[in-house]
Amino acid sequence: MKTMTGPWLFTVYGVCGLVILLILTGMLVPGGLELWVMPVKGGPPLLVLPLEPGERFTIHYNHSVENSPIWETHSLDASGRIFIEEEQYLKFGAGMGKMPGVGRLVMRGPYEVIEEMHQPTGDFILRIGSPGVDHTIIWRDTRTNLSNIAPHTAVQFTGHQVCLITRMWRWVTGYPGLQQAVQPSTLPILSFMRKNKNDRYRQ
Repeated sequence: MKTMTGPWLFTVYGVCGLVILLILTGMLVPGGLELWVMPVKGGPPLLVLPLEPGERFTIHYNHSVENSPIWETHSLDASGRIFIEEEQYLKFGAGMGKMPGVGRLVMRGPYEVIEEMHQPTGDFILRIGSPGVDHTIIWRDTRTNLSNIAPHTAVQFTGHQVCLITRMWRWVTGYPGLQQAVQPSTLPILSFMRKNKNDRYRQ
């Protein structure tokens, strides 16, 4: 068996070195932010969303006692910390209440809205309700109904900074949970929906 020598050997070493350099660079270069929705008891994420700093996502559900719709809008900052930005509801249900000095209360159609909150929540845990409660994540053009995926499961919402390699890998394999998301064009468009700069639709 012939042994590679001379220019061929240098070429192989050069290509291997270039590949290693590209991988290391991809691990060091920021690739943006991701929101993970992870079962508290372990297992793969139910949902992973790519987010830009300041971009919003909304948790929508029907209150289990009052059976009235509630929207809680959050964002991630550049470091991946979660903030609550806005709450919207028909009326206060059990466990709901105004926080003096936080945000601005306005009316949006029949709904009370506390906007301009921007309060840090950090990572938080949500127990997913049954179908009918319909804990749903609204992000850009998608809705992911967690109650249809994993009812009665405790999940943790966490924000993560990811590297470029991770972002590129997601482009190839897809983002967990988004395959089960529903496009809003398949749902009734409600009259109180309105556009803003971060969400395609926000209730």
